[in-house]
Amino acid sequence: MDHLLHKPTIHIAAVSIPAFSHQASILEFSKRLVQLHPHLHVTCIFPTIDSPPDPTITFLQSLPSSSSIRCIFLPPISKHDLDSQLHPPAVQVQLALSRSLPSLRDALQTLCFGSSSSSSPPLVALITDPFANEVLEIAKELDLLSFIYFPPSAMTLSLFLNLPRLDREVSCEYRDLKNPIEIIPGCGIPISGLDLPEHLQDRSSLSYELMLQRCKRSSLAHGFLVNTFFEMEQSTVRALQNVFPIGPIVQTGSSTPGNGSGCLNWLQNQAPRSALYVSFGSGGTLSQDQLYELALGLELSDQRFLWVVRKPSESANSAYLSDEKQDPLQFLPLGFLERTKQRGLVVSSWAPQNEILRHSSTGGFLTHCGWNSILESIVCGVPMITWPLFAEQQMNAILVTEGLKVGLMRPKANEKNGVVEKEEIAKVVRSLMEDGEEGDGIRRRIEELKVAAASALKEDGSSTMTLSQVVDQLETFGRPKTDE
Repeated sequence: MDHLLHKPTIHIAAVSIPAFSHQASILEFSKRLVQLHPHLHVTCIFPTIDSPPDPTITFLQSLPSSSSIRCIFLPPISKHDLDSQLHPPAVQVQLALSRSLPSLRDALQTLCFGSSSSSSPPLVALITDPFANEVLEIAKELDLLSFIYFPPSAMTLSLFLNLPRLDREVSCEYRDLKNPIEIIPGCGIPISGLDLPEHLQDRSSLSYELMLQRCKRSSLAHGFLVNTFFEMEQSTVRALQNVFPIGPIVQTGSSTPGNGSGCLNWLQNQAPRSALYVSFGSGGTLSQDQLYELALGLELSDQRFLWVVRKPSESANSAYLSDEKQDPLQFLPLGFLERTKQRGLVVSSWAPQNEILRHSSTGGFLTHCGWNSILESIVCGVPMITWPLFAEQQMNAILVTEGLKVGLMRPKANEKNGVVEKEEIAKVVRSLMEDGEEGDGIRRRIEELKVAAASALKEDGSSTMTLSQVVDQLETFGRPKTDE
């Protein structure tokens, strides 16, 4: 490592969107980047809606004072100005990013050309979230090397890159297609039109138009840094160009004392692999009817569980931009907490997920299939029950259940009301948690994938070597400016 001390500092900017899951992923990537290559300096630039997310502030406070990662929060965009009654949260996030572009441009120009108060070297490159890729045009103007940091899977990236072609070749709504979609290079499992992300389901919507614009703009990037690893999605990675699998990038920090100690203390008193962890991520919500059925299904399963409950909503991703203060436990069935207190723990809104998944008492994960959660489950070797809610989560669920075969598909919903009933929930939970051919096979395969994920991150692992190739490009691109 001594030779790294003599390398000139390379300064890069990383731009995310005002959503904690995306910010956490790009911050974790930045941590790994500077850990492996200490001569790199990363400035993260985050647009905000009203104010920065509290979990992001906590994350940044956990970084050591000597870290070469710093963060700039752009002036906030008011949620009231985003027509929140007209647009879903995903569109609000993208509109906030677009309205932050002037201040984002100013920040990048300052980083490129310096200021009297800055001692950092000029920028060499820019890394952006795919939902913030308007900044690729700014990067081109400023002559910066540019990459898209893609938090989801390589399979989702393949769809992302080929959406313009799909848009040209298909005239109907994708959900009306009778045959599986074939324009996803490297995808070896059938994906139907109904499996595509929710914002692609109405081609006349603003959500779809914004996504299509971003997909077309992605060609401005010099490459794609994908939060996956070669051994898990090798056919898709091989089918795409300028794709660098550098994952799995997952949250590694611990919770602060008191925030998650109740969960961990409870797990400590459970038998190995006996508890099902139930969580729908930082933004997922269930309807009131579905919340009831899930509670009764967990009770009926007779399995131990740790459940992170959030206030119900008819919008599956309403919690992303919600400031609701109501206690979600009041929406549970009457008497549920008392009846299940001997074998279940219910917590409100948040739990230390990575620590729960690492715990030896956790034997399964009922998840909304956000890619961060899937990767954390794989890294910890915890089999899954998939319960996709929004975004690309249905595609993720298919990859988990039919491609990797490390999870069970969500129990079937009632065709009349779309609610998954308690009997179905109990059946699937028992299938995963109890000994049997299906559950045993899933546990064996995810243990193998856990080993492969750890190997990818070793010094000579596939993801570590791939990241070094990216850094070589950064050094080559920045060398003429350094030598002048």
